[in-house]
Amino acid sequence: MSLIHEIDFGTPRSTSQTMVTLSIDGQRVTVPEGTSIMRAAMQIGTQIPKLCATDMMDAFGSCRLCLVEIDGRNGTPASCTTPVAEGISVRTQTERLKTLRKGVMELYISDHPLDCLTCSANGDCELQDMAGAVGLRDVRYGYDGGKHPNPGIDASNPYFTYDPSKCIVCSRCVRACEDVQGTFALTIAGRGFGSVVSAGMQESFLGSECVSCGACVQACPTATLNEKSIIEIGTPEHSVVTTCAYCGVGCSFKAEMRGEEVVRMLPYKDGKANRGHSCVKGRFAWGYATHKERILNPMIRERITDPWREVSWDEAFSYAAAEFKRIQAKYGRDSVGGITSSRCTNEETFLVQKLIRAGFGNNNVDTCARVCHSPTGYGLSTTFGTSAGTQDFDSVEHTDVVLIIGANPTDGHPVFASRLKKRLRQGAKLIVVDPRRTDIVRSARVEAAHHLPLKPGTNVAVLTAIAHVIVTEGLVNEAFVRERCDWDEFEGWASFVALPQNSPEQTQAATGVDPTELRQAARLFATGGNAVIYYGLGVTEHSQGSTTVMAIANLAMATGNIGRPGVGVNPLRGQNNVQGACDMGSFPHELPGYRHIGTDSVRESFESLWGVHLNKEPGLRIPNMLDAAVDGSFKALYVQGEDILQSDPNTKHVAAGLEAMECVIVHDLFLNETANYAHIFLPGSTFLEKNGTFTNAERRIQRVRKVMTPRNGLEDWQVTLGLAKAMGYAMSYEHPSQIMDEIAALTPTFAGVSYAKLDELGSIQWPCNDNAPEGTPVMHIDHFVRGKGKFVITEYVATDEKTGPRYPLLLTTGRILSQYNVGAQTRRTANVVWHDEDRLEIHPHDAEQRGVRDGDWVRLASRAGETTLRALITERVAPGVVYTTFHHPDTQANVITTEYSDWATNCPEYKVTAVQVSPSNGPSEWQKAYDEQARQARRIASSIEAAE
Repeated sequence: MSLIHEIDFGTPRSTSQTMVTLSIDGQRVTVPEGTSIMRAAMQIGTQIPKLCATDMMDAFGSCRLCLVEIDGRNGTPASCTTPVAEGISVRTQTERLKTLRKGVMELYISDHPLDCLTCSANGDCELQDMAGAVGLRDVRYGYDGGKHPNPGIDASNPYFTYDPSKCIVCSRCVRACEDVQGTFALTIAGRGFGSVVSAGMQESFLGSECVSCGACVQACPTATLNEKSIIEIGTPEHSVVTTCAYCGVGCSFKAEMRGEEVVRMLPYKDGKANRGHSCVKGRFAWGYATHKERILNPMIRERITDPWREVSWDEAFSYAAAEFKRIQAKYGRDSVGGITSSRCTNEETFLVQKLIRAGFGNNNVDTCARVCHSPTGYGLSTTFGTSAGTQDFDSVEHTDVVLIIGANPTDGHPVFASRLKKRLRQGAKLIVVDPRRTDIVRSARVEAAHHLPLKPGTNVAVLTAIAHVIVTEGLVNEAFVRERCDWDEFEGWASFVALPQNSPEQTQAATGVDPTELRQAARLFATGGNAVIYYGLGVTEHSQGSTTVMAIANLAMATGNIGRPGVGVNPLRGQNNVQGACDMGSFPHELPGYRHIGTDSVRESFESLWGVHLNKEPGLRIPNMLDAAVDGSFKALYVQGEDILQSDPNTKHVAAGLEAMECVIVHDLFLNETANYAHIFLPGSTFLEKNGTFTNAERRIQRVRKVMTPRNGLEDWQVTLGLAKAMGYAMSYEHPSQIMDEIAALTPTFAGVSYAKLDELGSIQWPCNDNAPEGTPVMHIDHFVRGKGKFVITEYVATDEKTGPRYPLLLTTGRILSQYNVGAQTRRTANVVWHDEDRLEIHPHDAEQRGVRDGDWVRLASRAGETTLRALITERVAPGVVYTTFHHPDTQANVITTEYSDWATNCPEYKVTAVQVSPSNGPSEWQKAYDEQARQARRIASSIEAAE
């Protein structure tokens, strides 16, 4: 194995369809109009020396190293900023150019300390490479860089250092922060020899607005900005392309290694989801894989009050199988079940649901997607015929109007948010529907045209009011609706939304949204050109989650914004493989490919290949499993890669259900909250230690490649195989590619997917079959999958969770950039520097009424329970609304949430909880007890590590 070197063409590619032919050093080349001479030269293998240019950003033309000569033109223009022209003849190497380039390099080197032998970038330094490329052998002006400003190394960021003494002021880091990331945190301060890169107003990197995405580090051609891991470990010697295991964007990375040690994760330019960009989590927060608290050996105990006992894999499998068999013999076949993981691969998830259906003999399988995006599946399958988003991420480059509802992409999906912000800076208009003023509403050089700060729980009323404006003002795309949708259903829907009670003025009392602002937003969406909708958990995690998804689909169909680039309906999935977990048949009523278990022909195809009879009755959902456990009829659960005690609503009820079970198997990396109630712990493997595939939010299937041996001894799919064999249902696979072959054989939308094709194409968006052999970037182009698009009447029904004198505020929840989901991974990295506790955001008016000051401990109480956390006073939230994240288990935000859920899918209503906030003296008694449990878990992990 060796390092994967990606070609840097110097400038971005041109999208022009007009071709231009020119001559470079006597060689003819044909390229798209608008291509730079530098890029055209690179396409024929001629590398023109450069320092300020890179194909991740627009040309800048400051280094003056890439000069060329063009016959018939005066001077020596920079090849990065000079576009090709028909018939021109370019020379890249002449005596004149050699002299000029050497002179330029002399000036750079004279202002740069030559400590190359001990420099962390030695062997990976573009300045070093370019000095060699131009043949520089002597410098007339000295070598010590003494005139260069050197305020000292800034090591404040936990992941990289900034050494201004090595800076050549090429501005690549500044432009990466602006053009790629869109944060505008860096600038060039000073002039001439006094020029220096500055974070903010000459702040430290940690104290500035830098979001640690790594774009500046990746862009730096010297060791000015460099990863601390490179400084500590040394340069990598080989690399492997894999897929990030955090959010649903699905970024591709090069894992750069020394042996089996990760040196750094570099975003892969050919990754079609991220196009060479990254965020702080994927770029830097991979250290949890080797964290000392990770459990590496199986453990068992008879009672949850007993201490854990380490055992071999064989003993763990035998004990687990014996317990499950005993329980089924005593309580019946349906007394056991399992939960698949949205953090595991498609192949691993497929095996878990196969084990439950074929090995356990029931359909008691569910997934964490139940508690986040199950309304997406129901709503979009009802209206469009598929349970997934309609577009690829590239589509945003063609949009004119963006409507974001219930999503916070800058924190939850930051790489996509950077692409979105770039499009907004180019002129696209933005509408945000959110009770909170998120960063996308207003940030550097980006501001929403309309922010509709609705009351939590009123999504349906707002969307219906938008539809009211579109219908009553004659803004419907009638031609699209007549051709592509059921016209009778449309007329019924149009009559409903046109009712006076659905007008912005009449709904204002419920939604709190200004009618004038809403009307303007509706007109912009309907008439502003290509309009796209992105949504998140702020849509789905409501009692009307499915209704809201259908209301979104109605808007897209009514305005004709479906079936081409720049439009569509796109759920921003929370975890890395939420889409894949759903695709793989993780719901109790559906086999892989969203086909109902009760359909005889579908079930028979699985029975034929699996060699068993399958139960045609749908099984239990997660809430039903917990209810049945409390009732005494559900007794055993296999949980792979999920922490339901922290992530599911009404923590007390979840704990009661787990405590009532006789055997709980937790298959995970760490002793999580659910493991407090487990009898068997099966150690899991990280994404760095396994082969498989993830499917991101745009239906993109991508390879996950093993870069190191599993520290626990087995990949997760092998663990499931071991459990299945012990249960008496042996499954035989030598590699995950064989599992994908089985998935393709049984699932029409995956029929053309194979590891060989994934390696060839890089990634594939399903459906991939004979009709779309290379996948489907944009869905519903000529017709909807279901045939005619279905309009559904979406009547607003207020949630049963009501505010009142006792609980006058509404709590809603969300995520923060540096942390991920329940924090099991990110809390075990340096990301805690930015977010070491969950805070309660509260408006100054509400805080003043309660005598709460910024940083005070407050009691947060609901009808379900209470907790304590510290207050953050901010105007991001409106009066009457409070907000918190849920990344830290000692906060236990879900102690507060109720059991209200979506009417169609049981997705919990996390986003609307009536609460009261009052001053507190500090953590509650149960939080103190939790801290002791956490310390005990750390002691267990430490003792295991010491024993090894």
